[in-house]
Amino acid sequence: MPQTISKSAQEIVKAAMAEVQNITADEALALQGSPDHVFVDLRDGAEQEKTGMIAGAIASSRGMVEFHIDPDSPAHKPAFNQDKTYVFYCASGGRSALAARSAMDMGLSPVVNMAGGVAAWKKAGGTLI
Repeated sequence: MPQTISKSAQEIVKAAMAEVQNITADEALALQGSPDHVFVDLRDGAEQEKTGMIAGAIASSRGMVEFHIDPDSPAHKPAFNQDKTYVFYCASGGRSALAARSAMDMGLSPVVNMAGGVAAWKKAGGTLI
């Protein structure tokens, strides 16, 4: 018997974007290098290697972010244990919105999503290293 999918991926992303504060790539560019902000790249390792990352960003794929945030996890990344604003991004903004909502559910705060992701970042003049 085939599965009946009741919500599309697009619907779930749209709901996450409605719950998470979104910022533009231009707004994110102004935050780059700020000691009060941590950029988090939610793309997978192959994507990060192929195109590069925002300078100073933490690599945390969408599949591992909850484990990287959880201080009791063996995969915990101490960068998530700071009193800073976390700027989540991915290729176009969907995965990062989902990850940001999950991070907020875990208690990480404040968290924002860079709408448009790397594509918008590049279009706004941002560079990747």
